[in-house]
Amino acid sequence: MNNEVVRLKDVFLNLNRIPILEGISFSIEKNDFLAVIGPNGGGKSTLLKIILGLIRPDSGEVKVFGRKPEEARNLIGYLPQHSFFDLNFPVDVFDAVLMGRYNGIFKNYSNKDNEAVENALERVGMLKFRHRQMGKLSGGQMQRVFIARAIVRNPKLLLLDEPMASIDPEMQSSFYELLSKLKEKMTIVLVTHDVGVVSAHVDKIACLNRKLFCHGPPEVAAGILEDVYKCPVELIAHGIPHRVLKEHDKK
Repeated sequence: MNNEVVRLKDVFLNLNRIPILEGISFSIEKNDFLAVIGPNGGGKSTLLKIILGLIRPDSGEVKVFGRKPEEARNLIGYLPQHSFFDLNFPVDVFDAVLMGRYNGIFKNYSNKDNEAVENALERVGMLKFRHRQMGKLSGGQMQRVFIARAIVRNPKLLLLDEPMASIDPEMQSSFYELLSKLKEKMTIVLVTHDVGVVSAHVDKIACLNRKLFCHGPPEVAAGILEDVYKCPVELIAHGIPHRVLKEHDKK
């Protein structure tokens, strides 16, 4: 049985003649929890958009569930880096997630859609807030609602671009616990700058700075990160500091 969810082979992308991705090749397996890390401008968000089929590479091959990315979008849930939402817009949590079941202007929502929304909200721990106005939620609660909207179609692949950006540090632990539970039902790819903490929760790490420097378990990534970030990085593996890399050259 083929457990391969995503495969990229020798992917190159230039934007305005500037290299964004160079020779990217790796695969993502079923139920992987993968963190994509690297410096700003390293191509992390662009990589997610290529997997979604929103951007086509200049060369190379991309397959998602054995298909072209645009043909597999119904199997993908996506939380972009910036989820713009007017806090004054009068919509409650339930209806915000229901929008994720939208099937066209002439199609009404069904009982099945309503059940899917309740299930998604329950999975992210927000069902009791289903009648609360979105503008009255905390940043962490709102991110949970956005994830519920991303998974309301029961995707097999969940792509998250910097989901911790608007979450208080004390809430991040419970958020990672949520993602660990979701991983039982789907493959998760998480773009993050949270290098130290994320390594205690994910199965694999991909270090990306235009080129792919590493793709494997967090312990393997420890020896690669200094080359990617050009600075010292502390990696936490299974809750324990695994290695602290040497100090910057301050010249």
